[in-house]
Amino acid sequence: MKWLEQFVKFWYDFIIGDDWRIALGVVVTVAGVYAAAHHGLNWWWLLPLAVAGLLAISISHEMRRRLR
Repeated sequence: MKWLEQFVKFWYDFIIGDDWRIALGVVVTVAGVYAAAHHGLNWWWLLPLAVAGLLAISISHEMRRRLR
């Protein structure tokens, strides 16, 4: 059972990583684009915008944390 625990820890660390907000933002964005595509909308351009926005948010949080 130890291998299962290590497997779950690996995937948690790989997906969540250092910032859970980024992982949540990616999941919400992909789900939103999927829902839009399911309804016939062509919103592929939302993914790169979301990545840029999430990167900016992550950098902003890290800079504020380091300045404290």
